[in-house]
Amino acid sequence: MQGVVKRIGIGIAEDGGKVLESAIAAGSPCLEVVCYCKPGTVTRSMVTGPVRLEEDTHPEQVMAEDLIAGRIDAAVRGTLPATAVLKALMRAAGVDHLERIVLLETPGGKKFLLAPVGIDEGWSVPQKLELIRKGRAIAKKFGLPERVGVLSGGRLGDLGRHPRVDASLADAELVAKLGDATHHEILIEDAIEDCGLIIAPDGVSGNLVFRTLTFLGGGTSHGAPVVNISKIFVDTSRASPNYTNALLLAASLLE
Repeated sequence: MQGVVKRIGIGIAEDGGKVLESAIAAGSPCLEVVCYCKPGTVTRSMVTGPVRLEEDTHPEQVMAEDLIAGRIDAAVRGTLPATAVLKALMRAAGVDHLERIVLLETPGGKKFLLAPVGIDEGWSVPQKLELIRKGRAIAKKFGLPERVGVLSGGRLGDLGRHPRVDASLADAELVAKLGDATHHEILIEDAIEDCGLIIAPDGVSGNLVFRTLTFLGGGTSHGAPVVNISKIFVDTSRASPNYTNALLLAASLLE
């Protein structure tokens, strides 16, 4: 990005100081961070360095429209409410759903991609195959293994114990076969050893893995890029301790 100033937007609804600190830390002469918020959310005297404030009564809408129009090069949700932001992004991008793949890191420093992580995402075999295709490209960009591990609701030896487990095993076997991946059954601890991308059985279990690792297990979330729109948007949690990693992730996807 040398010589060209890139602009990344980030939303603020609460914890303005936390977001501003992240923006200042991530900013540089080649990277301007635009903070979107409602009027009065942030004290202007706090805005320093390569950071700009964009105030509006509907900051999620303005940020999404600026992203799609190219007025900013990438965007990060920050602390704006998920439902409002994602709806605004879908309207602006002209899509009826969003697909996200999160970059996680264990306390021991092991990085891997996980999908699906939205509770309404990745419920069908075709959806999982599409996440594998897009996730492999991201894994390659970040230097992660391109091997994919597919998880299910049990071990193969559990077949017959419950219809939902049986269906989960069958889906995972099919996804692994069609997606040139490995079915690791329920053994996520094995999958993480050599897989750069892990596919959860569904969006609910993927979201639970994400939340357990990052909020209970001492792991780190670097953000979840949306992979079915033409622009770079990194989803985040309002509970994240800071957003520097998410801003830098968005910047790296621009290169």
